[in-house]
This record gives sequence, C-alpha cells and structure tokens, in this order.
Amino acid sequence: MVFLEFDFLRYALIIGLMLGVVAPAAGVFVVVRKTPMIADAMSHTALTGIAFHLWLASFWVWLSEWNPLYTGILFTFIVSFIIEYLRRRFKTFQELSIPVVMASAIGLGVVFISLADGFNNDLFNFLFGSILTVNVTDTMVIGIISAVSLLLFLLFYKELLFLAFDEEQADANGIPVQRVNLLFAGIVAVVVASSISILGVLLVSALITLPAAAALRVASNFKSMFLYAIVFGEAAVLAGFFVSYYYDLSSGGTIAVISFAIWTIVVLAEKVAGRIRQRPWEAAKWTDKANQ
Repeated sequence: MVFLEFDFLRYALIIGLMLGVVAPAAGVFVVVRKTPMIADAMSHTALTGIAFHLWLASFWVWLSEWNPLYTGILFTFIVSFIIEYLRRRFKTFQELSIPVVMASAIGLGVVFISLADGFNNDLFNFLFGSILTVNVTDTMVIGIISAVSLLLFLLFYKELLFLAFDEEQADANGIPVQRVNLLFAGIVAVVVASSISILGVLLVSALITLPAAAALRVASNFKSMFLYAIVFGEAAVLAGFFVSYYYDLSSGGTIAVISFAIWTIVVLAEKVAGRIRQRPWEAAKWTDKANQ
C-alpha cells in the first residue's frame, strides 16, 4: 500500500490508532460527567505551553531540539491540578473553574505567541494538526502515554464510574474522591495534549467528545458505551487518515468532520429506529380514534 511507504505516515497512523482508543475512552467519562469544556480548556492550555517553549527557544537555542508538545503536555498536567483545586475550593461555583482557567490560558497563550514573534509554521501545525511533524520519538512517547492512561482507566474503572454519577455517594462509600478526581484530570490533560500532534488545538475535542456522544445514544450500559466509543473513534481516525491522504486535506479537520458525520448518522438512525418501533403503537392509536 502506497500510503504506508512513508515513515511519517506510518508513525502518524500508529499514533492515530492509539489515540482512537484512549481519547474516546476518556471522552466517555467527560461526557457522563457533563464537563465537555475540559477538553477545550486543556487543548488551549497545551497551546500556551507550546508558545512558551517557542518563546524560550528564541533565546535558548538548545530548546529548539525538543518537541514543544512535551512542554504543552507538562502545562496541561499542571493546570489540570489547578482546575481540581478550584473545584474543591469554590464548591458553590465548581462549573466556573474550567472557563476561568480556559480564558486565562488563552490570554497567556496570546502573550507568549506575541513574545515568540507571532504565528509561524510550528504554531500553525499545532493549531490544526499536521502528520508531517510526527517522528518515531513522538510515536514512542504518545504510545507510552496512551498505554498508561488506558491501564489507569481499567484499574480505577469502578471509582471513576462512581464519581461520574454521584461524588457525594462515592465519598460516603470510602472512595478517595479528591485523589481520583486528580487522577482523572491528569489523564484527560495528557491525552488531550498528546492528540494535538494529529488533530490540532482547535479540533482535539472532536475525538474526545463526539465518539462518546454517539456511543451514548446507542449503548445499553456503561461498558458497551466504552466499546461503541472506541469503535466510533477508530473508524473516524482510519477514515480520516485515508481521506486526508488521498484528497490532500488536513488530517485533524477530516477526522473531526467524520466524527461529526458518525454522530449525525447515529442520531438519525436512532430516530428512524424509534419511529419504526412506535409504528405498531401509532397504528393502534389511530385505529382506536377511528372506532370512536
């Protein structure tokens, strides 16, 4: 296959397949907890870290040898703890912690972008994603992050599930709520930041939320929701890569559009199936009216 003859395409496909599993898995908890904005907050925080790295590299040349994405991952990891601290500190206004941090991160990111002499090719690639920037080191790092994140999801599945629906009840049952929340925030942070290399800052939330949102429509229980989300995520990644390659399109944008298309198809199919199931009842209803 011509597609796999290039090293960077193979690396990008491997990364995409790994993120197609772990990103929707994280998205399941994000959707159930009703905190979809956390993906956008983390992605914009990662951009702040990337811009900060590029600014430092402008006068510390040796930093240019390192991938700015790693600084972005570090920033998101730190900010995830800040968000959880604000949620605990101001319980009455917990929902404001994410937009407050997001707005601050965007403002700080713009400042660092200005200090780094404005937009350049590196920042543009991180904004919209680029498979051309992926190398074997990135593949290994993101592979480790994906494997560890997925393992933590499996190990703390029950605790995360409990917290997703009722934190107070989880606390009453002896679950260390603060620690598990910090763990969840940290996992989401690094997963979001890792996805930027392929999807870009502006589109990373698509692979986090859309497959999980589609799975929510068809799943009969929480475990099946995981499976559906991963299937939808992998389908979006595979289709997105091949379409973007053969039609010379942005990989991140194509994956996001296909993710939305999958969600739309699932919603429409659910409505059609619902109407089909209702037809016998509707027929009986109209028959009763006719007999009156």
